[in-house]
Amino acid sequence: MATTLAPAPAPAPAPASTRRRKTRDRHHRGMSRWLVLTLITLAALVMLVPFVFMLLNAFKSPADYSNGGPLSWPSEFYTKGLSTYWTTVNFPLKFWNSFLIAGSVAVLGVAVSVLNAYALGIGRVRGRLWIVGLFLLANMLPQEALIYPLYYISKQIGLYNTQLSVIIIFTVIQSAFGTYLLSSVLGTFPRSVLEAAALDGAGKWTVLRRVVFPNLRPTLIVLLIFFFIWTWNEFLIPLVMLIDNSTQTIPVALASLQGDRLMDAPTTNAGALISLVPAILFFIIFQRTFSRGITAGAEK
Repeated sequence: MATTLAPAPAPAPAPASTRRRKTRDRHHRGMSRWLVLTLITLAALVMLVPFVFMLLNAFKSPADYSNGGPLSWPSEFYTKGLSTYWTTVNFPLKFWNSFLIAGSVAVLGVAVSVLNAYALGIGRVRGRLWIVGLFLLANMLPQEALIYPLYYISKQIGLYNTQLSVIIIFTVIQSAFGTYLLSSVLGTFPRSVLEAAALDGAGKWTVLRRVVFPNLRPTLIVLLIFFFIWTWNEFLIPLVMLIDNSTQTIPVALASLQGDRLMDAPTTNAGALISLVPAILFFIIFQRTFSRGITAGAEK
């Protein structure tokens, strides 16, 4: 005898009050998103104002700047300021010095940060919290408090006025922040994964290379980008440690355009524009990698 299955009852429609509440919540969320987007857009426009002034005055002649001031529109497309800055400070040499220092610090800073954080976060060395606290304290020290000891030590060991001295200094400074950040991340690393690797016969270096490093790669890429840009923009320590024209970086060369009684504002703005372009290009090239690194770090 054949049996027929009764159709499943249709779900009861949601009450009208529930539908109105969902619609109201959706409307509020939409308004909140538009409000946040508007505020972010306004903040971005405010931050772009100095760059607009710099771009405006970079192509303005000294006569236009003297007559109309920094807010006037240039009467001609003046490019002599760019060529003057390029030849006066020997920009290719300064660019190479900045790239050498910033690139070396970025790579070495990340490497030192990984090794330190691996020992503190996974190795569980004795006094770990005190050591991490010291790294945090080192991040809070201003460079003005460090400049005289660094100057004196570099003089004593013969590294004064060399790129190597600046590379060593900034590697230590940047790795202090990287160690503090990565040690917090590795402190929560799953112990079961480490124990499984140890049961398979993996040593400490194998665990670091094949287990820890692949999981930290997105975070390390973000640190690499930050270390490069931070070091590229540094001014005080390179100003004190690099006194020879052949060893100076771009920020120091830009400051050299300002004399005691005379400042060529269009040439200074043109130099600032040229000096800013490499950092912007570096960020644009690695923007997708930077975004993936932040997203992967958030998911972990």
